[in-house]
Amino acid sequence: MPLSTSPQPLDGSNLRDWLGEQAASLGLDGLRITDTHLGPATERLQEWLAEGRHGHMEYMERHAELRSHPELLVPGTVRVICVSMNYLPPETDFDAEWQRLEDPTQAVVSMYARGRDYHKVLRNRLQEFAQLIEERIGKLGYRVFTDSAPLMEVELARKAGLGWRGKHTLLLNRESGSTFFLGEILVNVPLPLDPEIEEHCGTCTSCIDICPTQAITAPYQLDARRCISYLTIENPEAIPVEFRSAMGNRVYGCDDCQLICPWNKFAKRTELPDFARRHGLGRASLLHLWSWTEAEFEQRHEGSAIRRIGYSRWRRNLAVAMGNALASSAVADSDKSAIRTALSEVLAQADPLVAEHIEWALKA
Repeated sequence: MPLSTSPQPLDGSNLRDWLGEQAASLGLDGLRITDTHLGPATERLQEWLAEGRHGHMEYMERHAELRSHPELLVPGTVRVICVSMNYLPPETDFDAEWQRLEDPTQAVVSMYARGRDYHKVLRNRLQEFAQLIEERIGKLGYRVFTDSAPLMEVELARKAGLGWRGKHTLLLNRESGSTFFLGEILVNVPLPLDPEIEEHCGTCTSCIDICPTQAITAPYQLDARRCISYLTIENPEAIPVEFRSAMGNRVYGCDDCQLICPWNKFAKRTELPDFARRHGLGRASLLHLWSWTEAEFEQRHEGSAIRRIGYSRWRRNLAVAMGNALASSAVADSDKSAIRTALSEVLAQADPLVAEHIEWALKA
C-alpha cells in the first residue's frame, strides 16, 4: 500500500531521543535512521548478481531494482528506521561452540536458529514501535520489514550508522559484534538522519582465513555458492561434492566467521527468552536429530526458522555430516557402526535427494 501522507518538518532532537527510548523499551538494542539513497551499493549488487554469486537465490535477481531503491518498494518512503536485536542467549560459550565443531558426532546448528523464528519476534515489536510513533507524531504511512522484502538491509543499517561492514560482509558494531538481527520501518516523514560510523576491522583477516569453503573470496566479497549457510539453507539441490567434507558437522548454517571475529568477544547476550535454544539444539548428536520423523521435525521446529527448509533438506544436511563422521579417525568404531546402521535402514525409502547423500556418506 503506497505511503500517501505528505511529509512535514519535524523537531529533531526531542523526537530522536524519544525514538531511542521507545526502541529500548521494546527490547531493541540499536536504532538509527537513514534515507533511501544507496549510492555505490547498487552497482556492487548488480556486479555480484552478474557474476552469479547468488546461486539459486533467484529472488535476489528478480527484485534487484527494488533492493536498490526502497522508495520503489513502498512509494512515498523518505526515511528508513533501522533497528537491531541481539540474539545470543546467556548460556552461549564460544569455546564450547569450537569444541562441538571438533566432535564429528555432534550436530551443529547456527546459533541464531536455535530459538524462535526471529522474523516473528522482531516484526511484532516493529509493528508496535510504528504504532507508538504514529501516536506521537500523528498519522503516517509506514511498513515494517524483517528479512521479509527485497531490501538491502545490511547496507541500509551500515549507512544509518548501526555498524560497519565486516570483511565477511556482515554488519559489526562495538556493542554486539555481529550477533544481532536487523529490522526496518519505512516511513514517509523526514525524521532526523544519523551519521555513518567508522570501520574498525583494521588489518584483521580472521574471518577470511577461517572460512571452511573459502566463500569469502576477498575482503567484503562473498560467493554465496560456496557458503555453508547457503549450501545448507538456501540451496534446494544436492550439495556439491567438493564442499561436503568442508561442511564437517554443520547441519544448518555456519558461524565460523562470527566465532573467530574479535569483536564478538564483546557481544552482549540477550535477555529475551524467545532466542533460548529449544529441543536440545546446540547439544544434540547427529544420530538424535536423524532419529526424528517428519512429523517430529515439523512439530519440534514449529515457530523456528529451520522449519522452512523442510524435512528433505534437513536429512540431506544430516547425511553429509554423518558421512564426515564416518570418514573421521576421531570417531569410535561403535559410533560409526551406529551411524552406518541408521543411514542404511532408511536408504530404500529415502527420496532421491536424501538417498544420493546417504549413498555418498556410506562410501566413507
